[in-house]
Formats: sequence, structure tokens, C-alpha cells
Amino acid sequence: MQRFGKPPLADKTYTPRPGAYAILPHGASFLMTFQSRPSPEFQLPGGGVDAHENPIQALHREVLEETGWTISAPKRIGVYKKFVFMPEYDLWAEKICQIFVAKPVLQKHEPIEPDHTSVFLSYDDAIDVLANDGDKAYLRRYVEFLRG
Repeated sequence: MQRFGKPPLADKTYTPRPGAYAILPHGASFLMTFQSRPSPEFQLPGGGVDAHENPIQALHREVLEETGWTISAPKRIGVYKKFVFMPEYDLWAEKICQIFVAKPVLQKHEPIEPDHTSVFLSYDDAIDVLANDGDKAYLRRYVEFLRG
């Protein structure tokens, strides 16, 4: 499995943390989320898979919480991992990030996840501002695939 980011630290114990994240094309732009805390950053919508969920269920829940939008037809296009400290959980995590492409269908409400805002960005703007190298790599691959 491909790894992005820094290698794991030898003196830390990492907890596996599966997650599901979405590339959400909408016309000539992509629906993304801006998270203002703990560090301001643009992200692909998504997050952790809870114990009672499968990745598709988590993807639907997380996209709705972070953007207010419902989605349809999610298709998994890849997976990668990264080793990080998650200050909101006080946790050293081995994040196992499943990446999906899905269609945003309907905005039901504003984001309910604290400190999140939904945004539409062009491909170039999204690549410029995405905080995560893994997310950038998958967005690039997806757009390259579309362009043939």
C-alpha cells in the first residue's frame, strides 16, 4: 500500500484508523471542505469509519456532516496510508485512507461538523490548496484519467 507523508516514528505506537474520503466532481469544480481547526486546511470530505459502519456508510455520513450534501454512486479508486498525530483524539494513528469518487446530489443543509465549510474549487485551485499529499495524488490521477 502506498504511503504519503512522514514515516512512522520508532518511539510511537500507532492505532489503525480506517477512513473513507471522496473526490466529488460537480461540473467544472470539486466539492471540498475547509476545516478551520485545529489547523486551517482544505480537505477531501470524509473521515473515520466507525466500528458499526462499512466504508460506504461512513463516506455518506462524513460527506453529509462536513458538506451538508448527499452523494450517489460512490466508487473506490484506491487506498493509501499515512502516519500522523491526531490532536483532537490525542492519538498517534496509522490512517488507512480509502478514496472514492462520487456524485454530489443534493445539499440538504449547511455542514454540521464543527469548524467545517463546504466549498467548490476548480481543479487547479484544489490542487494548490489541498493540505494532504495523498489527496492531491488521487485528485491528480482522477483528473488525468478524465483527460485521457
